[in-house]
Amino acid sequence: MSNDRPRQRRGLMLVISSPSGAGKTSLSRRLVADHADLELSISATTRGPRPGEHDGREYHFVDPARFHAMIGEDAFLEWAEVHEHRYGSPRAPVMAALEQGRDVLFDIDWQGAMSIAQAAPADVVRVFILPPSMADLSRRLHARAQDAEDVIQRRLGRAYGEIAMWAEYDYVILNDDFDQAYADLAHIYHAERLKRARNPWLKPLVQKLLDEKLS
Repeated sequence: MSNDRPRQRRGLMLVISSPSGAGKTSLSRRLVADHADLELSISATTRGPRPGEHDGREYHFVDPARFHAMIGEDAFLEWAEVHEHRYGSPRAPVMAALEQGRDVLFDIDWQGAMSIAQAAPADVVRVFILPPSMADLSRRLHARAQDAEDVIQRRLGRAYGEIAMWAEYDYVILNDDFDQAYADLAHIYHAERLKRARNPWLKPLVQKLLDEKLS
């Protein structure tokens, strides 16, 4: 097999979850920026945009009625209600990407992670990001200054239940040092791309090697 022959592989879904403020979004954005074959799944949500967010970039912002209609159309790979708002991952673009050998990253909560894993277990890799302490998590939420104090307190309260789901994930990364956490995440992604089941081009190559007779 020549080096310029396409190696047709099936893409994977890299699902990253964490409590709010633990760093999953920053880690996700950097991983996507560093890897041309990895794209971010843009979720639809019923919540309004935060300062600096734009429709179609961070999220597809839709009203509750439209979101409900999309559920009825089976347009989501998964959807869940989180912090009084609904979030969902559009199905069609994700499955098309996998068929074309591209990888899709999901920055979602544990409910969405479990739903995707049940729907397509062979395609999913789940990674959970832990904060070093609850005090540090509180500091990060206050430092980003995106939510009112009552919202921050609700997020901190729910963090305990989210962290309790850590054992449902394939990998767990402690984000006490961003660069190290990112390196760990990148290693996981690279290794998962090399799994035999995601590289069907290997089977004919191996057969060709076995059939090859040396003179």
